[in-house]
Amino acid sequence: MNLHLKLENILFLDIETVPQEASWDNVSENTKHLFEQKTAYQRKEEIAVEDFYERAGIWAEFGKIICISVGYFVTQKNEKQLRVKSFFGDDEKEILEGFKNLLDSHFNRNEHVLCAHNGKEFDFPYIARRMIIHRIELPKKLNLFGKKPWEIPHLDTMELWKFGDYKHYSSLKLLTSILGIPSPKDDIDGSEVAKVYYKEKNLNRIVTYCEKDTIAVAQLLLRFNNEELLEEFQIVRA
Repeated sequence: MNLHLKLENILFLDIETVPQEASWDNVSENTKHLFEQKTAYQRKEEIAVEDFYERAGIWAEFGKIICISVGYFVTQKNEKQLRVKSFFGDDEKEILEGFKNLLDSHFNRNEHVLCAHNGKEFDFPYIARRMIIHRIELPKKLNLFGKKPWEIPHLDTMELWKFGDYKHYSSLKLLTSILGIPSPKDDIDGSEVAKVYYKEKNLNRIVTYCEKDTIAVAQLLLRFNNEELLEEFQIVRA
């Protein structure tokens, strides 16, 4: 496919999220009731609501962002590079403000677009919702009110792979495997992030995982455009 986009105008990203509390016992009674209502459809009858809380990170109302990794292309001495940077920590508001500052200062022009795998269903709305909760003004690239579908500056590699088939879901792990891209899931996967964060307290391990996902999304877009994949020396981490 030919996307007719300059790679330098794309900001690739991935986020990692966890439940707001380390355990169900720390959740307020009101929030417990709201979580039970919110997840009633997803839970099977044999799964107790407290056991389901480990998945709370997938909902912006009950989860929080602990890492946003971004990647963008530059050309150095006629060599293509992907520069990767992460915003991470225990202070979600600080993470979101750092990401917003990047968008406002370097990715705010009309030609700039955001790109993630399943980003339209997860990453982009999740970031926007958490910004609203923290009373952070939405950056231009996340404020979609009043925009027509073709004006929305978002690319979604999962949507591109669907080719119009709305029933089709393909994980990043699957696509990297069939397209010959180094797997980003060689250490942990999304279901293990909360455990690594709260029990192992190993945030650096999560940041590495998030950055690998971001790099994989960039590699995926290169393959979609029938371009050569990046070599390790072309990836520069901030």
